[in-house]
Amino acid sequence: FYAESPVCRRKQLLHYFGEEYIGKNCGMCDNCTNPRERFEGSDFVKIALEAVKQTNERFGLAHLVNVIRGTEDEYVKSYAHFDLPIYGKGDTEDADFWKSVIRQALIYQYLEKDIDNIGVLKITQKGLAFLKKPHEIELARDHDFTTAIDEEESSERTPINSKSYDVKLFEMLKALRKKVAKEKDLPPYVIFQDPSLEEMATTYPTTKDELAGVNGVGMGKVNKFGKEFIELIQKYVDDNEIETAAEVVVKSSVNKSKIKIFIIQQIDRKVDLEEIAESKALSFDELLSEMENICYSGTRLNVDYYIDDVLDEGKQDEIYDYFLNSETDSMSEAMAELKGYSEEDIRLMRIKFLSEYAN
Repeated sequence: FYAESPVCRRKQLLHYFGEEYIGKNCGMCDNCTNPRERFEGSDFVKIALEAVKQTNERFGLAHLVNVIRGTEDEYVKSYAHFDLPIYGKGDTEDADFWKSVIRQALIYQYLEKDIDNIGVLKITQKGLAFLKKPHEIELARDHDFTTAIDEEESSERTPINSKSYDVKLFEMLKALRKKVAKEKDLPPYVIFQDPSLEEMATTYPTTKDELAGVNGVGMGKVNKFGKEFIELIQKYVDDNEIETAAEVVVKSSVNKSKIKIFIIQQIDRKVDLEEIAESKALSFDELLSEMENICYSGTRLNVDYYIDDVLDEGKQDEIYDYFLNSETDSMSEAMAELKGYSEEDIRLMRIKFLSEYAN
C-alpha cells in the first residue's frame, strides 16, 4: 500500500507511528516533488469490483486484469470467464493501468486480501456498498517514464527478459511435457497446463510436496507425472546455482476450502449434483466451476453415477474421444466441434476425462 499510495511519504510514515504531519508538501519525497496525475476513477473501480464479484472472489490480480482486458489465457478458458458480462470491459487500457486501479481499490479498502488463500482478492462491505451506490473516487495515474529514456542509450542496451518466470526453464518444461504426453498418448494439457509450468519456472519446486503446491498440480498429478519434472528442475537449479524459494510457492487452496472438501465428500457419497449445489446455495454452473477447479488441482472426482443418468454411452464416448484427441481443453472450441450437446454435458465429460487421465 505504501508504494502504491500517491500521498506524501512523510505523512504516511508519521501517521503509521501515531503522529501527524501538518504540512501539505514535504518537498522531499517522490509524491511531493513529482506528483502523479489525479483523475476521477469511479467507473474504473466499479469495473474492478465487478470483476472480483463475477469471478466469485476466487482469483488474484493477474487473472482479474486478464478478465477485465479480455485476454484469453489458459485460466480464462478453463473457467469460461470469457462468458462473463465484465469480460473485456476494460480493453481500452493496458494491464499496468488496471493493476494500479485494483491496488488503489485495496488502499481505499473496497477490496481486501483473502488471508486463507494467498493472492486471492475479495470485496469488502465498503466495496459492496460502493457497487450499490457509486460515488466519485480520485485515483492517481502511474508515471510513464518511457519517454525519459535517451533513445541512443536504450538502443545500445541489451534486451532483458520481460517475463516474470524463467523462460529457459519454461521451454525445457514444455519440451518435457510434450515428450511425456507423446509417451502416454495424451494431449499435453492433460499433463500440466501452461500456467502450472510458468509457476514451476518461477518457484523451482524440487520436491514432491513443493510440486504439489503449484496451482493446477496436486499430489495426484505429482505421483502420476511429476518424477521427470522434479529431476529436470533439480538439475537446472544445480547447473545454474539457483537458490530456490520454496516458501513463496502459492499453495493450492483445495485442501483449505471447506466448500471444496464438502463437494468432494458429497460426490464420493454419490449425492445428486443438483442437491449438492442447492445445499451450498450455488448455481449448477458455479458447482461445475468448483468441480473443475478441484480437478485442475489434482484431485480425482468420480461423477459416473451422475453422467450415466444424463448421457447415454454413445454420447459419452463421442465427447470423451474429442478430449482425448484435442490439443486443448477450451470450452469454446469443444462447443464448436461437438454439435448437439449442451455446455453442461461437455463440462461434465471434461471433468470425467481430467479425473481419469490427469489425476
